[in-house]
Parts: sequence; C-alpha cells; structure tokens
Amino acid sequence: MPVFSRLTPLALTVGILFASAGAALAGVGQPTPWELGLQDAASPVMVDVIWFHDFLLWIITGIAAFVLVLLLIVIVRFNARANPTPSRTTHNSLLEVAWTIVPVVILVAIAIPSFRLLFVELDVPKPDLTVKATGKQWYWSYNYPDNGNFEFDSLIVEDKDLKPGQPRLLTVDNEMVVPVNKVVHVLVTGADVIHSFAVPSFGIKIDAVPGRLNDTWFKATSEGLFHGQCSELCGKDHAFMPITVRVVSDAEFAKWVEVEKKNAGLDAAPSTALAAAGAPAR
Repeated sequence: MPVFSRLTPLALTVGILFASAGAALAGVGQPTPWELGLQDAASPVMVDVIWFHDFLLWIITGIAAFVLVLLLIVIVRFNARANPTPSRTTHNSLLEVAWTIVPVVILVAIAIPSFRLLFVELDVPKPDLTVKATGKQWYWSYNYPDNGNFEFDSLIVEDKDLKPGQPRLLTVDNEMVVPVNKVVHVLVTGADVIHSFAVPSFGIKIDAVPGRLNDTWFKATSEGLFHGQCSELCGKDHAFMPITVRVVSDAEFAKWVEVEKKNAGLDAAPSTALAAAGAPAR
C-alpha cells in the first residue's frame, strides 16, 4: 500500500478532531464534546488565565523539545558504536553556569505574571453586587443581601425534565442571576461539608468551607448562561450539584429582583445598591 494511502485515514482523523475542537471553542459558558482548550473567557480574569495558560504552554513545549533534542544527540553521537572511547571530562564551567542560570531565568519569567494573576484574582474591586453562595448536600443556595436579603435554592434538573437545548448535568431550576458588566462579589461557604464554587468561563474556583466565609469576584462581559459545577468531592451526589449563572441587562436584573422579592414577601422597591449599580428605578 502506498505511503499516501496509509496516511490518508490518519490525516482525516486529525482533521476531524481539529474541526471538532474549533467548533467546541466557539461555544461559551459550558463544556462541549471534543473540547481541547479552555472555555471561552467571559470575564477579565479569565482572559488573563487563558493568556497565562498559553504562555506556560509555549515554555513547557520549548523545554520538552530541547530535552528531546539533547536525548537524540546522546543516543546518536555517544552510543558505544559511535563513541567507543568515551570522554572522561568531569567539569565544564560554562555548562554548569548555564544550567544554573537558565532555569532561574525561566522561573522568574513564570513567577512575574503568576504573581500578577494571583493578585488580580484575590484583590476584590469595589463591588456593584454581593451574592452569598452556600454549598449544601447536594445543591446550592443563593442569597442577595444587597437586594432585600432574599434567598432561594438551586437544584439540578433531572434528565427527564430537560428541555431542548438544556445541557445534561448542568441545568438548574433556579439560576444565579447577575447584571452584565458589574463587579459581583461572591461570598462562599458550606453548610455541611466542603464544596467548591467554580465557573470556568469567569475564571473563578474557591472552596465552600463550613464555618468559614471565603470570597471571590467576577465581572461578566457578555450576557447569557454560564455553567459550572461543584469541584470538591463532597459525597455521593457530588456530580449532581451544578452552578448556572444567568447574566442579563440592568433592566432585566431589576425586574428579576422585584419578582424574587415579591416571592419572598419582601418590599418590591429596588434597593439602593441596585440603583447604584445602574439599574432603572421604578
């Protein structure tokens, strides 16, 4: 069989994989089949995370290629047949200085953007909205202290109840709703065991620890649905407590808050914090 004929099925397979990966990367807010990269960024922090990930990928690829070249040189030039009389050199000052300095330079090049990214993730800007997320076995509860302190539970939608277009294991009955282009301060805790609040498109992941209040933040730059999951092994239904965040306009958020406050028996007038965030008053 000609070489071309043997390579054609392999080329077709690789082409299909890359086409599938390209289609996957076009999606936003949830994982897709054959996805090879990270989910598309929907917040400034996730943009930085993706940049740092790609930066590290180039560095480790270069290191792996360099080591591979050295191994091939050793195999070819210094095997017993090609080099029957090996050198007995024990020291080379230039090499020893190089393999000490070069790794230090690489580590510094990694450390500088790494520290910057950690600072951005941990330094919460002045929030426009605060949401408290409580992990429970096995669902999430959301509380909005800036908007009347109403609270609701968010449970997974079972397969038999899914509507067309709703992803399995990621759809919930009550979504966490936030306005677009606003800094959302998320307070995270656990009611029973350790959970973890994670939404990949926003670049956030933080443990929900009973008796402790952790916090994180995000600023969604586009409207839509964004999915995450509990990322800490928390019991038998760990895989069935997804997170869904619906990002809407200021006006839609104001209407949603009024409805939720009515459902909770609270005053339906928009809160001061909401008005400060830019939502229209009624």
